[in-house]
Amino acid sequence: MASNGHEIIDTLIIGGGPAGHAAAVSIARNVHTAVLFDSHEYRNGHANHMHMIPTWDGRDPEDFREAARKNTGERYPLISFVDAKITKAKRLEDETFEIEDGEGKTWRGKSLVLATGVEDVLVDPPGLDECWGKSIYHCLFCFGYENRGSSSSGILWFDDDFQLGFVQHMARNGAQLSDAVTIYTNGSTKRAESFAAATVENEPFKVDSRRIAKFELGPTGSGVLITFEDGSTRAEGFLAHKPIMKLRNTYLAEQLGLETTPTGDIKVIPPFGETSVPGCFAAGDNSSTFKMISNAIHAGALAASGVASHVQSRLYGQKGMSDVLRAAAAAKEQQK
Repeated sequence: MASNGHEIIDTLIIGGGPAGHAAAVSIARNVHTAVLFDSHEYRNGHANHMHMIPTWDGRDPEDFREAARKNTGERYPLISFVDAKITKAKRLEDETFEIEDGEGKTWRGKSLVLATGVEDVLVDPPGLDECWGKSIYHCLFCFGYENRGSSSSGILWFDDDFQLGFVQHMARNGAQLSDAVTIYTNGSTKRAESFAAATVENEPFKVDSRRIAKFELGPTGSGVLITFEDGSTRAEGFLAHKPIMKLRNTYLAEQLGLETTPTGDIKVIPPFGETSVPGCFAAGDNSSTFKMISNAIHAGALAASGVASHVQSRLYGQKGMSDVLRAAAAAKEQQK
């Protein structure tokens, strides 16, 4: 629709996942122009099925993205799509935004929506990456149902920053799907003792503090075989693991000077998701504690409302909804 600064678009949307597509179709409904940039990098790119979305439960997330793009593109000519990875972003002196792709093409927008998501950092033990999304899952709501009835399952507790309460929550989820749940602490007796102390007698939970050497998929491609450093092995129906996550394309937030939360997410002003930079909004996993498709769709639609208010208020020399919310947040902070 626009390149090299020839036209200023109402909003530039970076990210072709659920949040980005929700923002695009929502902003179109109020007769605004938008360009959605899709690098085809997705947190659930490894997954063959998505869940908890009515009419799309159990279907391929790639089909969802393709259908969203086709539907929006056919119904709303104000929205266009560009397959490109955005490498640079900045706010100009006139309060518009300029972004650039890897080939040097530039676009300007009156506002910007970052729907870039996050990525899981899958490190040791070996095999974690290969089993990810196949027998080791980040969320037992998203993937657990298909493994119901397993004789046993496990929760990986590898990080001291992952609090006991969350481990207990995941263990309870696991107990809904299997007869027994083992908490694997990978050599940490401290974490093992912490969980054991919080566990009452006759619960279906136990703790294993042995260090893990590697993971392998089960012989039929399902389940997981754990090999410990002492050479012993154990098979589980499935494992749950909350890995370290980081913002995808972190450099964009850095270039724009966006504030982040202590957990590394982009800090936003609810409900519309405006960041610390006026006119720049974040939606989806990059700015939410609850990183799930339904929440991303919700956030994308709200960001579109914020964008519409921002663009329209500038047109008429008024304050937008996010301006009012920002001022209220600042006043509240001063009262502390």
